[in-house]
Amino acid sequence: MAQPLPFPIPLDRPLIFLDLETTGLRIGTDRVIEIAIIRLSPNGDVTERVRRFNPEMPIPPEATAIHGITDEDLVDEQPFSARAKSLLALLEPCDLAGFNLRRFDVPMLLSEFGRSGLSLDVENRKMIDVQMIFHREEPRDLGAAVRFYLSRELEDAHSALADIRATAAILTAQLDRYPQIPRSLTGLNEYCDEVRPFETEVDRWFRAGDEGRIFRRGKHRDRLLTDVARSEPDYLRWMLSAEDMDEGVRDVVRGALDESVP
Repeated sequence: MAQPLPFPIPLDRPLIFLDLETTGLRIGTDRVIEIAIIRLSPNGDVTERVRRFNPEMPIPPEATAIHGITDEDLVDEQPFSARAKSLLALLEPCDLAGFNLRRFDVPMLLSEFGRSGLSLDVENRKMIDVQMIFHREEPRDLGAAVRFYLSRELEDAHSALADIRATAAILTAQLDRYPQIPRSLTGLNEYCDEVRPFETEVDRWFRAGDEGRIFRRGKHRDRLLTDVARSEPDYLRWMLSAEDMDEGVRDVVRGALDESVP
């Protein structure tokens, strides 16, 4: 039992703060390898738990570089499915809190529980996302960056020339403020890719697989494009007819349909 955690909001049932470490960021494909939980009861008692799982798949080096967990660390751990029932029982009577909880941790848990034949109820519990509070209460627009880095207000906001002058000044201030960031355009480009790789519409629709492109969205998410072209070509024809569909995506879809014809 950890020390009581002062909490300024009265609780009518336990609140669990949770965080996951995973093999990657792809919901439905990647696996949970560690979960850390702080359970805060209405009377202020605190329980902390950490569990690790064997993902039954290799951990990519780029993921290990972030959380430090290797394949060797998990050789003797059970898979998530072996502990899914006990974990669900722990979560079941609780509300949830975390950082990026709604967009990542809960969807990842839903995927893992579903793979184990179980269901995590999200309809009847409160889910508090600290990241969303942060982003809403501390705006991260250009005006906020001008105030933070340049200690002034942005004049003529949304005038293209004023905006881009401010942007250039902010980059200079960032280079002065953060000695750890790269001092070359190549390095800065790689730095930005680590935060959020640039994605075309084709990238948003499909990811690369050993056997070809795989859907990342829509009703056929996680299915091979070539399989859909053979079994449900009408769906791809609908994609071709959609007025707002990117032309690069159309080219990929046309190619898949052409190749599916005997």
